[in-house]
Amino acid sequence: MVLDPIRLEIFNQILSSIAEEMGELLGRTAFSPNIKERKDYSCAIFNHRGELIAQAAHIPVHLGSMPLSVKSAIKLIDSINEGDIIILNDPYNGGTHLPDVTVIRPVFIGDRLKFFVANRAHHSDIGGITPGSMPLASELIQEGIIIPPVKLYSRGEINRDILSLILANVRNPEERRADLNAQTGTLLYGEKRIKEIVEKYGEDEVDRYLSGLINYTSKMVENLIRKIPQGKRFYFEDFLDNDGISDEPVKISVKIYRKNNKLFFDFTESDHQRRGSVNSVKAVTISAVLYVIRSLLPQGTPTNEGLMKNIEVITRECSVVDACPPSAVSAGNVETSQRIVDVVLGALYQAFPETIPAASQGTMNNIAFGNSSFTFYETIGGGMGASKEHDGESAIHSHMTNTLNTPIEAMELLYPVRIRKYQIRKNSGGKGLKKGADGIIKEIEFLTDVELTLISERRKFQPYGLAGGEGGKRGEQYIIYSNGKKEKLPGKFQKSLEKGEILHIETPGGGGWGGNSISSGGPDLL
Repeated sequence: MVLDPIRLEIFNQILSSIAEEMGELLGRTAFSPNIKERKDYSCAIFNHRGELIAQAAHIPVHLGSMPLSVKSAIKLIDSINEGDIIILNDPYNGGTHLPDVTVIRPVFIGDRLKFFVANRAHHSDIGGITPGSMPLASELIQEGIIIPPVKLYSRGEINRDILSLILANVRNPEERRADLNAQTGTLLYGEKRIKEIVEKYGEDEVDRYLSGLINYTSKMVENLIRKIPQGKRFYFEDFLDNDGISDEPVKISVKIYRKNNKLFFDFTESDHQRRGSVNSVKAVTISAVLYVIRSLLPQGTPTNEGLMKNIEVITRECSVVDACPPSAVSAGNVETSQRIVDVVLGALYQAFPETIPAASQGTMNNIAFGNSSFTFYETIGGGMGASKEHDGESAIHSHMTNTLNTPIEAMELLYPVRIRKYQIRKNSGGKGLKKGADGIIKEIEFLTDVELTLISERRKFQPYGLAGGEGGKRGEQYIIYSNGKKEKLPGKFQKSLEKGEILHIETPGGGGWGGNSISSGGPDLL
């Protein structure tokens, strides 16, 4: 079957634009700054089998794992009807970590289930033992309410018992209600737009070109794989600073090799899952791998199920990259995912030395704080790694997070805080022929008593440089007390702070590329 390439691109743009429009609507109608301002959400479209058709350019750690959410819903929900909306956040049933709440709506054409529309948004609280639901936990249940795939709406009618149960187990229930309303409203819009496209072009035409887009992406991945020599294994390892409970480093390693037209990513030598929350479920590990693959494809390549057809991710059950319940996973989604990207890029540098950049900051610098009256969550940007062609970009989010930095105005307007300092951390990027980018310095003064949690990385192992470039500067943080005394703290901590006390945080810089120095961030390439 020969498809018109122009029409193929038209369908590519139409479908991705629907996902983008869904995202714009979600951002405009959400209530919490984490969703409205930071854009910590993702939207996508799937076929009736739960295969990814199209996505917006949102959060990589969300989008690579969302197909597993849809497939989990298909498997666990007895009957899916028009007007249903399924909700879930269970990391062991298609989720990532508990604050990421996914909602899914089936799209029927006539009486046949043809598509799903879905979005995932990070809620600033989902219960658990600390405000913001990012504690130094040792079990999943400590991190918040666990929602398996259940129907929030059934045939268009809200299941108030389910909603009441969720809202009774979170802080700021009205904020959670408002954000959930924004998420579910977005699905109605996505359903409407898809039905318009089917009505305009016809069901058979849409089906042909959807299959064509998936096949096209698959061929683009095959072309990339052919550039990798067979018979060679590319190995790289790097470390998380610790798991937040013990101070022992956590190894993440990968072997990458090609067999015919398939590319294998073998993580089996990574450490066993840890007591702390740095454990990553396999869906997150797959997301990190697919993000790297997508980044190596030509710009404009459709993002869909075709990415996955020639990629195999091998893990060991109950390891830090394939956690088993009841392990805590909140930091695995945000921090371990970043290190997985670092090791995959480090290994692929051996195959694509002209293309792969040095390590970026390698952390999301997660800050959560609040009390019985409010909760707040954000991530803070840092330095991007340099490449052969370009210096890194300073003070931005990179790799598995694609959010914005939270505006000072939004924080000070809605929360009892004062931002005393917010600036680029000069000279924190690694030196090289191309310079690694600089991180951020931020100071938050609390105007009321709060419970504060910080989950961050690259405080012990700095972001690596490549081709002789220097590593980026490590991050650090301390508390400034009302009497002026400073207390330096580790990269993962929970602490009660009083009114007038200040969190000072400096985020890591990116690694440099090229030069005569020895890369001092991660281990040497093997």
